[in-house]
Amino acid sequence: MTDLADLETDLSAKIDAADDLHALEDLRVHALGKKGVVSERMKTLGKMSPEERQVMGPALNGLKTKIADAIEAKKAALEEAALDARLASEQVDVTLPVAPEAQGSIHPVSQVMEECAAIFAAMGFDVAEGPDIEDDFHNFTALNFPPDHPARDMHDTFFFHEKEDGSRRLLRTHTSPVQVRTMMTEKPPIRIVIPGRTYRCDSDQTHTPMFHQIEGLVIDRDSHMGHLKGTLETFVKTFFEVDDVETRFRPHFFPFTEPSAEMDVKYERVGEEIRIGQGEKWMEILGCGMVHPNVMKNCGLDPDEYQGFAWGMGVDRLAMLKYGIPDLRDFFAADARWLRHYGFDPLYAPNLATGLSR
Repeated sequence: MTDLADLETDLSAKIDAADDLHALEDLRVHALGKKGVVSERMKTLGKMSPEERQVMGPALNGLKTKIADAIEAKKAALEEAALDARLASEQVDVTLPVAPEAQGSIHPVSQVMEECAAIFAAMGFDVAEGPDIEDDFHNFTALNFPPDHPARDMHDTFFFHEKEDGSRRLLRTHTSPVQVRTMMTEKPPIRIVIPGRTYRCDSDQTHTPMFHQIEGLVIDRDSHMGHLKGTLETFVKTFFEVDDVETRFRPHFFPFTEPSAEMDVKYERVGEEIRIGQGEKWMEILGCGMVHPNVMKNCGLDPDEYQGFAWGMGVDRLAMLKYGIPDLRDFFAADARWLRHYGFDPLYAPNLATGLSR
């Protein structure tokens, strides 16, 4: 019993001397941990006679309780002292001017992507994404590009260095590889839209080496050009927030669709403003068509069983048309003044219920 009294005195003194929470925790482990001095004493109870256990059991449990209570009391005192010290050091000068409101806005490209996603989501489309760095198969071959197609040339595509096997990775030139990846991994019906960055060797007032596209893909058993036309006309009316837009579809050529078409909308220019849905001039706005049977075969789908349609459009171009932005290069100039002028409220999420933009 004398040993227990000495042990209690020693531990109590060390608890009182602990000057921070870290030292106190080390002491708790030393005393009450799995291999602590009190725990080791508790393990000896099993080797004692019944008479000795009747005496030492309550004594050891009492010691354990006293040490645990002392540690908790010391911990509370140290935490209170630490809080007092922190409050004393973190004084606030109420005479200082109020901090300015947080600044920043949503870039027009991000805004238009969100608007497009909201429109197509209401039509039942899912949003799909894929890698920016692609291989030749997903970017060209699977999409029915012949080996000698000019889009494969260096002046159009950013290629990486050639590998030992002769293959080269590349920066995707369109978001269409995501269509390939989706058709190869998912079973129809498929309804997706694909927003993302794309890259081509081109730079002027209306072209940049990196730009943004959004594409759509529908694969099922009954799709036809009428469905494609209805989908795109609904999108244009909703996106430009006009009641009626006159459109026309002109025959065109894309390796991955057949038949292929470009979609024009009527517009007029008033000063620097372009008004969609009125006037007598035509403006090309996107490319589209029925998915080519060869693309279906390359992706593991039977063109005799499935068919579908696809389209693609430039997000940057849509932003320029809708919000009157004259130069594409300003999108990437990192000019805070430009963004303050053309940016959007970061707290507003585009939706069809309250409006796409404000």
